[in-house]
Amino acid sequence: MRLAVVLGTAIATTVLICSQSQAIQLQDGTVYFAQPPRLVESTTTYNELYVWGATYYFTVSLPENAGEPLQKITINQRDGVDNIRFDLKNSIAFEGTRSRRGERIGLKDVTSDRKTRTVSLMFDLPISPGKTVTIGLKPWQNPTSAGVYLFGVTAFPQGEKTHSQFLGFGRLHFYNQKSNYFPSLYGW
Repeated sequence: MRLAVVLGTAIATTVLICSQSQAIQLQDGTVYFAQPPRLVESTTTYNELYVWGATYYFTVSLPENAGEPLQKITINQRDGVDNIRFDLKNSIAFEGTRSRRGERIGLKDVTSDRKTRTVSLMFDLPISPGKTVTIGLKPWQNPTSAGVYLFGVTAFPQGEKTHSQFLGFGRLHFYNQKSNYFPSLYGW
């Protein structure tokens, strides 16, 4: 009896370990991440209103045990007064973070849906588990209205039929330049 319990535990542990490193695929062919990617950071080079030449960075980490490579990311403006439009031709992606850039990653397709305020980015080659990738979007211009702008980030595994994974919100706060300084408080 004890041998059966030990053997059963060993088999269950082996199945669990194997299943953690493989993708999840339903009978209908839908592919899921075994362990979802994580939104690490969202930043902008300039957070002042009306500024031209800013870049908005979204960093995503794909865990070793994701089970599937990352094929596509969507970034959807969920909150903010102004509808921010992007120069899609100048979108970039690279391995690593904004401060520790690695190799550039090719983008096969970058599209925008103005009605849903969503930018979709398809990578030339899927991103392997264990990698971190940063996407840079260039707005035509920063918003004209101050406040918090939220961008929902969603990841898609490689495959014909995939289940997306919402990673969370990237939060960017835009300010009126005058609000960054307090000369009246100090008599400057």
